[in-house]
Amino acid sequence: MFELLQTEKKARRGRLSTVHGKVETPAFMNVATSAAIKGGLSSYDLADIKCQVELCNTYHLHLRPGDDVVREMGGLRPFMGWQGPVLTDSGGFQVFSLAPLRRITEDGVYFSSHIDGRHIFMGPEESMQIQSNLGSTIAMAFDECVANPAEYTYAVQSCARTTRWLERCKQEITRLKAAPGTINPNQLLFGINQGATFDDLRVDHMQRITSMDLDGYAIGGLAVGESAEDMYRIISAVEPYMPVQKPRYLMGVGTPLNILEAVERGIDLFDCVMPSRNARHAHVFTRAGKRNLMNAKYTRDPAPIDETCDCPVCRKHSRAYLHHLFKADELLAMRLSVMHNLYFYNTLMEDIRQAIDEGRFAAFKRQLSQTIDTRI
Repeated sequence: MFELLQTEKKARRGRLSTVHGKVETPAFMNVATSAAIKGGLSSYDLADIKCQVELCNTYHLHLRPGDDVVREMGGLRPFMGWQGPVLTDSGGFQVFSLAPLRRITEDGVYFSSHIDGRHIFMGPEESMQIQSNLGSTIAMAFDECVANPAEYTYAVQSCARTTRWLERCKQEITRLKAAPGTINPNQLLFGINQGATFDDLRVDHMQRITSMDLDGYAIGGLAVGESAEDMYRIISAVEPYMPVQKPRYLMGVGTPLNILEAVERGIDLFDCVMPSRNARHAHVFTRAGKRNLMNAKYTRDPAPIDETCDCPVCRKHSRAYLHHLFKADELLAMRLSVMHNLYFYNTLMEDIRQAIDEGRFAAFKRQLSQTIDTRI
């Protein structure tokens, strides 16, 4: 399923083979929370900007349109018109993000819908059932994402509960994959490492979940309030305990610099709403740094967003045109900017893979780190 092709110190170049196609790693998964990229991009657009994996959210799709509807449509891939792999988040992140609207028990989590207030229950079994109905390529285990900084005693209890939930997830997905009429009987299950910013809890929890021999392992509960230095420390602490021959996923991260640092520490897969969210607010990424297209200096600027970029937007449009679209509140401004930012991320991953292949990732990272996170 996962083949490690090349390494440069901790940095890894791999290939994840799934029933829905191959994923060259390191890879960035483009976030389509409700089966759509915010900003007006379709799955057909994503195929043109080097996207390998779409990521959708179990909680949001359960509420709307309903996982039963998606199942009747043949699963997420035909529903979206996407040919490649899909990863579904379990709904566990909503345990963190919807804290005022939820109550955690051993059985699972009781939510009040953020849409209409109706009561919803989701536990490990329900999460696996919804993800089975969605027919995703990779299903994520149901976990609790704890906000940082966290109390040590609560983090201990949360890790233990997440481990028990993972055991139930594994049992339920095994049952569902063998059931008649299952959309994807080859669905993969990734476990999620938790433990807040406590090294000992992180290492212990990673050892516990890797003993279950899952299809892949994620580091969750980061980029939720801790510093970048703490995040890098946690990755370095748990990486030695992650199986070499299984894919490694850092959830919800991050900036281009975060990705470079995490690849250097042995991570294979990433996702983040940042490129599309920032783009919708006129903030675009370039190799020379970040631009705010609302700035008046772009009013008469004929250059593309990034003169080194060959995305469909940079080939055809100027900074002046994008600046005008944002000032005029045209929806096209968001669409074009999101397209550029996702292309930028997907191409960055492509260049990272090539650098590892050629044994020059350290030099590539060192050069790019000087500019990529600066503000122009």
